[in-house]
Amino acid sequence: MVKLDRTIDTRSAILLVVSGIVGSGVFKKVAPMAAELGSPLLVVACWIAAGLVSLTGALTYAEMAGMFPQSGGEYVYFKRVYGRLFAFLYGWGAFTVMRTATIAALSHIFGQSLLSLAGLHTESTEFLVKCVATGLIVFLSFINYRGVTLAEGLSRALIYIVFVAVAIIAVLGFSAESGNLSNLTQSVQPSGTSIRSSILGSLVAASLGAFWGYEGWNQIGYIGEEIKNPQRNLPIALGVGTSIVIAIYVLLNIVYVYVLPIDSLVQLANMPGKIAAVEVVRQAAGWAGATFISILILITTSNSTNASILMPARVFYAMARDGLFFKSAAVIHPRYKTPSVAILLQSVWAAILVWSGSFDQLTDMLVFASFIFYGATALGVILLRYKQPERVRPYRVVGYPFVPAFFCICCTLLVVTTLINQPREALTGLGLIATGLPFYWFWRKRTDEFNVEDVLLKED
Repeated sequence: MVKLDRTIDTRSAILLVVSGIVGSGVFKKVAPMAAELGSPLLVVACWIAAGLVSLTGALTYAEMAGMFPQSGGEYVYFKRVYGRLFAFLYGWGAFTVMRTATIAALSHIFGQSLLSLAGLHTESTEFLVKCVATGLIVFLSFINYRGVTLAEGLSRALIYIVFVAVAIIAVLGFSAESGNLSNLTQSVQPSGTSIRSSILGSLVAASLGAFWGYEGWNQIGYIGEEIKNPQRNLPIALGVGTSIVIAIYVLLNIVYVYVLPIDSLVQLANMPGKIAAVEVVRQAAGWAGATFISILILITTSNSTNASILMPARVFYAMARDGLFFKSAAVIHPRYKTPSVAILLQSVWAAILVWSGSFDQLTDMLVFASFIFYGATALGVILLRYKQPERVRPYRVVGYPFVPAFFCICCTLLVVTTLINQPREALTGLGLIATGLPFYWFWRKRTDEFNVEDVLLKED
């Protein structure tokens, strides 16, 4: 029987966490967040708060990952805590919107950035963007099809380039002539206040942008069967990797609001063709700086897309192995030791999503859907402590029960306020997840029939 290979060590796992998170959000979302909040300090505070919430989530997930280090991440956790139906709905949601929409959104911004860098602005620009995005998905899926070592090696090389580039941006930004500490204390009337019912609504709406920037920190749990000593290395990767990303994001956003005053960032929010990070570095280092960060965005989005293709395919593989997904998705390639069919199915659906809707619709939808299941995982940690206190836990979440309870409350708050403020995106996400119910009943019935046949054969 062909199995997945354990080839990923501690350092590689940490870098995969960083690669899975750092994409386009930290470059693109600061402008709409500035328009929503009207204060640079609130923008930075929002990134810090979202980072700390994500870190509490990572620390909470680490306990689950240590107990259940199999491929599939939350799918495996939910199966143990809530049963097969809830686990399936998570996996189906990951396939229909959460993980594939991440791939689609990242590849879409890659296409936008590439055409912008090339100076191509025509009536068919959006069509070309989608063609480029689809091409990126196909290329990176092929890399992942050929082996986890090849895909992880590409990711590791790209993230080292990102580390160096972030340091260069910080130096350029803080040495820019236009930079001023007074920019940090300026404020304007937030555009969101006239639309939202309260400042809380504006904060949550802005937080969706920040949480999109942090999206993907949980993906390392999907590849538990390919990590060496996963009971030890999964918790380390989650905690250290997420902490590194928080430091990068806070640093970059301080640079943004130091170089450009808040009113300039708000103006950029109304200019869809402009990316705030590019304009900040253009202000600090001219056209060469703008070209530099445009290339960096291409690197980060392609790297994050690669990580988002590498890890989630293992969820669909785990579901198929249990008979709750297309049977062929359980196939492991005999030569490359990858879930080859699951990768192909994932790439096809992600490409369909690229052609189906806009970047912002996809990201708002997936963040909402993701936080439903994030909260369920945190609650699961607490439930298992009561139901199975004797179970071996290689890692116990620090600050229990306050850390998982805090994360669970944050998830609930974000889900409820998104339902109130953005009901269309929220209900669309729920609707896509609910489409899995007839598939579950069909696959569950077929699996049960096979199990009965197995029992009868054994009795014979």
